[in-house]
Amino acid sequence: MKQKINSTIVSTAICATILLVNMADATASSHREAPFITEIPKVDGTDFYLFNSYEAGREDFVTLVANYVPFQDPYGGPNYFTMDPNALYEIHVDNDGDAREDITFQFRFNSELNDITVPVNGKDISIPLINAGAITVGDNSNVNAFESYTVKVVKGDRRRGNRKSITNALDNSKSFIKPLDNLGTKSIPDYSSYANQYVYDVQIPDCSNGRLFVGQRKDSFVLNAGEVFDLINTNPLGAEDGEEDELADKNVTSLILEVPKTCLTNGTDSVIGAWTTASLRQGRLLRRVPSFERPALEGGPWTQVSRLGMPLVNEVIIGLKDKNLFNSAKPVNDVQFLDYVTNPVLPALIETLFPSAPAPTLFPREDLVDVFLKGIGGINRPANVTAAEMLRLNTATPATTSGKQHRLGVIGGDSAGFPNGRRPGDDIVDIALRVAMGKLISLGLYGTPDQALAGDAPITDGAFIDDSYFSPAFPYLLEPLPGANGL
Repeated sequence: MKQKINSTIVSTAICATILLVNMADATASSHREAPFITEIPKVDGTDFYLFNSYEAGREDFVTLVANYVPFQDPYGGPNYFTMDPNALYEIHVDNDGDAREDITFQFRFNSELNDITVPVNGKDISIPLINAGAITVGDNSNVNAFESYTVKVVKGDRRRGNRKSITNALDNSKSFIKPLDNLGTKSIPDYSSYANQYVYDVQIPDCSNGRLFVGQRKDSFVLNAGEVFDLINTNPLGAEDGEEDELADKNVTSLILEVPKTCLTNGTDSVIGAWTTASLRQGRLLRRVPSFERPALEGGPWTQVSRLGMPLVNEVIIGLKDKNLFNSAKPVNDVQFLDYVTNPVLPALIETLFPSAPAPTLFPREDLVDVFLKGIGGINRPANVTAAEMLRLNTATPATTSGKQHRLGVIGGDSAGFPNGRRPGDDIVDIALRVAMGKLISLGLYGTPDQALAGDAPITDGAFIDDSYFSPAFPYLLEPLPGANGL
């Protein structure tokens, strides 16, 4: 017989769960998730999304979104939030389940200076700002500094494979413009129209046309953190929409690419896995006389410093001593982290603090192995799979249209949602907390329900999110908050 557990004890244990989640270097899905990455925010991957495109008429496409540079205050001038021109940003796709990349999209950025001057006392003096006046669609005459970027596709090994450039479908050019951040309504009166001119139709080598956008967006993650730190001043079993989103006033920088499904799968298996990484050159020499273009000299092989596939893994699963190591690791080597998944610390800590609220007793935690490392059978598991951490998506699953998506994804009855890929409107915090406490066990999918006595608890951080928070069309994420709204 299934034992009953006191609801007060469950509530207390869940509070501890949320507290520990936030104590484990986590302020959001993957913002500042490891000690070293806090020192280099330009290469800090914050969120990664992989989903079957749900815009009307785009059923044959997959959208990949990699967010970088966390905690962007909209008013963060005068230089705002550029990408690192000496970094390599990548999105990797594994289409045969062997935990090795088969396709990689590589993004490189350039910082460009127009050096606008104004006459002062008979001399032309360079302006100190990135714009000299209002910026409108098709008119960049007032733009003083901007970023351009290129995207290449690599087949096979990301360092040794053959590279080909993604090109603009209109003119075959290989360079694209990243719109300026949303400086404010006086500098950019119509930011939506301004940014949309940099949504590109692109030709993907050995494929066909897709779409591309890189630029600042409203931070797409939602989390209530403040009340948790106020001595757990919240009710984790309360309303799912009653708490503040602590990231409501932040922006991020998004790399968004839409690719035909047939260009990502191997032709026999509809399931793909994907993750994003950022790498820096192994050596950096600071120049004694820095310039705008070259403040430092970079050299040596690429060294991976950021990695993100499944959300919250490095925050609440990987031990503190291995967080930097995880960010540098490749999925094929993830066996070194297996104990963190099969014997998770978080439930054990809760049981230590609250002995009357036992953690799930199913060991090894095969439910978590499937969710995070293999994919769930019949949902998103490849035909042949090597256990490795990444997002996995079944491209054959029909997309759920905007307005009908369930924010809890698969456990909410929506097979097109997390962990079958990840959509912007999937409530990752609530889903992850419930799965960690044994939701799949309580459903009888693993072990027996009495091995997860708190598995049915409707755990929530109270910060609500669903698909209504996002656009139903590419690039899906909302335009960034402005630095100022003017008079």
